[in-house]
Amino acid sequence: MAVLAVQADQGTKPTAATSRPSATATADAKPSAEPGKKKPAAVPADSGTGRRIVYSLDQKRVWLVDASDAARRSFPVWPGTVSPDPGSYTIGTRTEAATGSDGVAVEHILYFAAKSGIFLGFSNAVDGSSPPPAAPDAKTGGIRMTKDDGKALWTFGTAGTTVRVVE
Repeated sequence: MAVLAVQADQGTKPTAATSRPSATATADAKPSAEPGKKKPAAVPADSGTGRRIVYSLDQKRVWLVDASDAARRSFPVWPGTVSPDPGSYTIGTRTEAATGSDGVAVEHILYFAAKSGIFLGFSNAVDGSSPPPAAPDAKTGGIRMTKDDGKALWTFGTAGTTVRVVE
C-alpha cells in the first residue's frame, strides 16, 4: 500500500486543532453519548498504561486511550510497507498537510518513528480514500486511516503523546 514517505521538513507547520465533535440530538428511548457507535474494541493487554495511542500491527488497528486507560476511540488503519518495531515512541513532528509518496494529498500527519531511512507516521487522505496497494518494492511508512479518524487522532495526538506499538 502506497501511503506516505514524505520528508519531515515538507508541509506547513501544525497549529493546534480547535474543533471538537458536536453532540447530536437523538429520539432514542435509550440515549447514549454516541448513538449508533459500537463500543471500542478492547485495548491490547500489553500496551502500557496512561494516556496513549496504541497501534496493533497484527490487528491493523489504533486505539486512543485516555489517562484512565479507557479506549475513547478505536479504528482500522491501512499500514505502509515499512512497519515500526513493537515498543514505545512519542509523537514528534506534526504536519497539517503534504503529498504522500503515492501522490495523494494527505493531512493530519503525526510522525513518531523512523526505520531504514523511512519516516513512520499516521495520516489520512484529504479526499478520504484508502491507499491503493503499493508495489512490492515500495518503501512507505505511512499508516493511513479514514478522514474522520485522522481528525480525531490529530486532536488527540499532540507532540509528546506516547505511541505504543504492539504485535
